[in-house]
Order: sequence, then C-alpha cells, then structure tokens
Amino acid sequence: MKKILLTGGSGFIGRNLRESFLSQAYELCAPSHAELDLSDTDSTDAYFARHRFDAVIHAAVKPSHRNAPDPTAIFYTNNRIFFNLLRHADRCGRILNLGSGAIYDMRHYVPMMREDYFGCHVPVDEHGYNKYVCGKYIECCPQDVVDLRIFGIFGKYEDYAIRFISNAICKTLFDLPVTLRQERRFSYLYAPDLAPVLAWFIENKPRYKAYNITPDEVSSLFALAAQAVELSGKTLPIQVGSAGEGMPYTGCNARLREEMGDDLRFTSMEAAVEELYGWYVSIKDTLDRNCLLYDK
Repeated sequence: MKKILLTGGSGFIGRNLRESFLSQAYELCAPSHAELDLSDTDSTDAYFARHRFDAVIHAAVKPSHRNAPDPTAIFYTNNRIFFNLLRHADRCGRILNLGSGAIYDMRHYVPMMREDYFGCHVPVDEHGYNKYVCGKYIECCPQDVVDLRIFGIFGKYEDYAIRFISNAICKTLFDLPVTLRQERRFSYLYAPDLAPVLAWFIENKPRYKAYNITPDEVSSLFALAAQAVELSGKTLPIQVGSAGEGMPYTGCNARLREEMGDDLRFTSMEAAVEELYGWYVSIKDTLDRNCLLYDK
C-alpha cells in the first residue's frame, strides 16, 4: 500500500480528503501542526528525517480569506511552506500541489482560462502572487511536482460565514435572505470530486506540470442561490448588491480531460448542492445564526 502525506489535513479540503476513499486506498498520513510545521525549517527537517512517502498531497496554507484570523505575511509564510517541502522532494515521491486559479491574476480573469494563460499577468494580491511564484518554479523545476489549479471549491466543513454556497444554504435554514454582491460565474468543484482526481495523479504519470482542476459545468451565483431557496421550500428573497455581471472565475479542463478521459467524472451541481443542503440540515443545531447576519 502506498504511503501518502497529506499536508493541511485539518483544513476544509484536508478533512474532506481524509473522509474520502483515499484513506482506504492508501496509508494516508495527515500530521498535526505540532508534528509538522512546514513554515519552520527545523520542524520540517526533523519530520522528513523520520519519514518517506510515495506521494504528497500538499494542501497546507496560511489562509488569506476574509475570515482568516491572521491575514498578515501570507506571501512570506506560504512560500516558506512550499519551499521547505520542496527541499525534501527526494523523500516525497510525486508532490501534488493544490494550487489556485488566482495564479491567473484576479484583475485579468477571462472566461474559461487555459493553463497557458498563466504568465500573461502577474497578480498583485499576496495570495495570487504566492501561487504565481510557486507556479513559475514548478514549470521548470527538476522535482516531480504537479500544480493542480483549483478555482472555486465547496463542500462540508467550509466556512459557511463567507463561502457562498454554504452561506446561501445556511441562510435559508434560518429564514434569512440570500445575498450576493454581484452575479458572477464560477467553476465550482464539489470537494468529494477532488479525491478521484488526486488518485489518478498518484497512480499515473502526467504529461504536464500544471492542470486546471475544474468541472465541465459553469455555475451562476444567482442560480445557486435560487436552488438553495427552492430546496428550503420557503419564499425568501435573493438580494443582489450590484447590477450587471461581474468578472467570471472559470477555467477550461480540456488538458485534464485529455489525460484522464472517462476516468474524469463530476457530480452535477444540482446533485452536489442538494447533498450539501441535506448535510447542513442534519447539523443545523451546531450552526451559529449570528455568523449569517452580516456579510464580510
């Protein structure tokens, strides 16, 4: 059985991966922050002196989202995390870096961005610039590293105070209006659909250094809000802050589909949102209504 290191195992994506079939298919190791602090060189060196892996799923980051407890030093910290890991690539097997569509520069998104759009613009935000620097290194590095660029991703355990789909669902549970700043289109990946993609990259040698991990389906925020309201069975308003349609955040998955062929499958957005809605209904007693009363 292959031994796989999962960094960031306590985060939203990490928790979903730990609950997936990957835990049965592989010896999945998800060390705590106390066991492995990738931002600390000594901690990283000590950990890899004791461990060796067949592959690494690299999901660990210092968060920079609107609800982050400490949004400072994002570029510095996340670069240290990435390059401390890369220093031990000889003990990691293939490294699957969970990257981001932010690499293409949020000021210049275009519909259905392809991997070769990377480099046309240099992001100015810390999160995007970190992904850009790591992506540039991955393009030419000798190590076996693949950049898997995720755009929107949603599912259980995400921060429902700020993440749109979960926020919309939870607001309907408490009879609150669903709100969006502006209509936009997203390439939303349902978190459970990530695990089969990662398994393919563990078992097969990819042709490229970078792939957009995006579904075939593009989602409208307003349509997602309307589905949440419909699932609730209530009559609730959907409030849109600004007229018109904002910049899309969508990526083309042609390169990924060419590689994976029929192995690449996605849950339909309709089915995914319905499944997630049912999960939130089952844990409603644990939700904090106060987190939904204002938008960050």
